[in-house]
Amino acid sequence: MTRLENGTMMGDFLLVGFSDHPELQHLLLVVFSSIYSVTLMGNLGMILLITVSPHLHTPMYFFLCMLSFVDTCYSSVIAPKLLANFISDEKTISYHGCAAQFYFFCSLVDTESFLLAAMAYDRYIAICNPLLYTVIMSKRVCCQLALGAFLGGTLSSIIHTTNTFLLDFCSKEINHFFCDTSALLSLSCTDTYVQDIILMVFASLEEAICLLTVLLSYACVMAAILRTGSAEGRRKGFSTCASHLIVVSIYHGTLIFIYLRPSAGHSMDTDKVTSVFYTLIIPMLNPLIYSLRNKDVKKAFRKIITKKSLS
Repeated sequence: MTRLENGTMMGDFLLVGFSDHPELQHLLLVVFSSIYSVTLMGNLGMILLITVSPHLHTPMYFFLCMLSFVDTCYSSVIAPKLLANFISDEKTISYHGCAAQFYFFCSLVDTESFLLAAMAYDRYIAICNPLLYTVIMSKRVCCQLALGAFLGGTLSSIIHTTNTFLLDFCSKEINHFFCDTSALLSLSCTDTYVQDIILMVFASLEEAICLLTVLLSYACVMAAILRTGSAEGRRKGFSTCASHLIVVSIYHGTLIFIYLRPSAGHSMDTDKVTSVFYTLIIPMLNPLIYSLRNKDVKKAFRKIITKKSLS
């Protein structure tokens, strides 16, 4: 194999990452290592807590468990390679490694979008049809919704991966810390107008489906809560939905900003900072948001700690 001028092997990509600030490499390594560690502990801890706590074996916590699993996986697609690049002078990733990272990241991010929509539907049924909740949201239906989220994410990722990696790349230098869509399209030897349109259409369609499901579900939820006679009932209703609305707002707001704004407005430095937010920060925040605002989760955690102390 022949070498390119930048020192990478033909067929390998060079991940530029944050090399514009070499003096910050050690600091960034510590910061991102800490974020990734908290992400793993928080999400794996949430999965374990829900698994061992019988009173959390409900549809709401089933979806929360799935969300923690997806957060663990998609942050793990990005973080290990990012951390390795801070340590190593060889910041390359193979063509197939880049394609695999791109595929799994797209699949898991899209799966999370569908899972958040399923969680909104679950809250709609719980508040608007409480008497039929256990019938409608049976274990079979929950599994079907979760499977549908994973299948939707897989299908979307296949389309985006094929759309991107059919291109010929003139340069192997990716001005990013992972193999992301905008950074890869900018390396193409040919016009990417068709690829940009496909990306925009499918990303917009997915966002529309997921956001409409969330908005319609919560419009019905808010109407039901406002019809509640007591102030205490309204407070409990809003408290139940607040965590999910915070997560949805942060997550979809970030995705819309980075993928659905005009390509002319793209700045790679801005994209890198934003990408750090939704690839590393959001997976870390999700279990914190749900646990700190959830009495059942805190109760289950205290119960386990008490058992450990007594034993």
